[in-house]
Amino acid sequence: GSEAASEQGQEEEVEDRLKEHMDNLLDKSAKARQAALRSLRLALSSKTLSEFLLERRLTLTDSLEKCLKKGKGEEQALAGTVLTLLCLQMGSGPEGEEVFRSLKPLLVSVLTDSTASPSTRQSCATALGMCCYIAAADLE
Repeated sequence: GSEAASEQGQEEEVEDRLKEHMDNLLDKSAKARQAALRSLRLALSSKTLSEFLLERRLTLTDSLEKCLKKGKGEEQALAGTVLTLLCLQMGSGPEGEEVFRSLKPLLVSVLTDSTASPSTRQSCATALGMCCYIAAADLE
């Protein structure tokens, strides 16, 4: 009994930290946004969080979109990586497809922007390729 309660407490703690990182994506400070993106990248690459993310995918997608649009350099590259991980977590169902469809035009735009840094363009190319492979319903 106490082991299950302890595990439940740890899971709630992880979710609280994730919510905090998601809130920090909207911070005015670029450093705070980058730190939040790094933390999300670590969390999404080390643990399956699909249920937690299902309820928050639209919020997270909107925040990543803002980071890709308004951010520069490293922030954009990190946002592309987090987007790839979000797509992996959502899988090939309608949720993953929705995430991909909503951000595909922006990814293409950043990818073809010759003023964007090479690491940003690479991150967006990877996100586009992975998300397309995982979640694109349209075979074209």
